[in-house]
Parts: sequence; structure tokens; C-alpha cells
Amino acid sequence: MRRTEELNHAVDVYFRGIYNCDVTLLNEVFHPASSLFDVDEGVVTVDPYPVWREVVANRTSPVSTGHERTEEVLNIDWLSDAAAIVRLRLRAIDSIFVDQLSFVDGADGWQIVAKVWHLESTL
Repeated sequence: MRRTEELNHAVDVYFRGIYNCDVTLLNEVFHPASSLFDVDEGVVTVDPYPVWREVVANRTSPVSTGHERTEEVLNIDWLSDAAAIVRLRLRAIDSIFVDQLSFVDGADGWQIVAKVWHLESTL
């Protein structure tokens, strides 16, 4: 039960970090060497976490525009006691994203080591 609660806490930190564009929160849950992946029109984009973090730090946060926090965990797939894949959906301003986050539980707690994301729709 403890590992599930800890993982859920890390997911909530991720949600709050995205909603507030708060890189301090995101730094808590992203491993410094993690990468983010997307494919658009057949082109794979890979961003190291520090590059993506700066993008987030410089964009308008959903909370500052009055958008309500909209998010859901779709699935958790436990690979082991120390590794899990979390699929979730969230809204960021006028975009709905589906993210697949690869988490590992190491010395610094649950951290995202890879994120694959997809822009599901825009509002």
C-alpha cells in the first residue's frame, strides 16, 4: 500500500507542477537525466528534461488564466515494486494531453525517467 500512496503522491506533484508551471515541483518528480518524447506528422521529437523544464517555466500557467484543474489517471502498470508506467490525461489551457510516464523508485523516491506525450485535442 505504501508504494501505491508514494507513487500517487508523485503523480499529484506532476499534475500540480504542470497546472502551476512550477518547475520546482517538476524537479521533485523528474530525474535530471530524463527525456520527453512526442511524434507529430511522423517526426519524433526528443527533449532532455532541462530543455522542456525551461519551456514550462516560460509559458502561461493554467492556474493564472483561471482554468480549472482537469486531470485523471487512466492506468498504472506495475513493472516491479520499484518501476511503474502511469498513463494519464490532463488539460493545459486549451489542450488535452495524454501522457505516459515511466517512474522508478530510487534513492530520491519516485521519479519520472521518461515521458511520452500526445496532444489528444484542442478546445
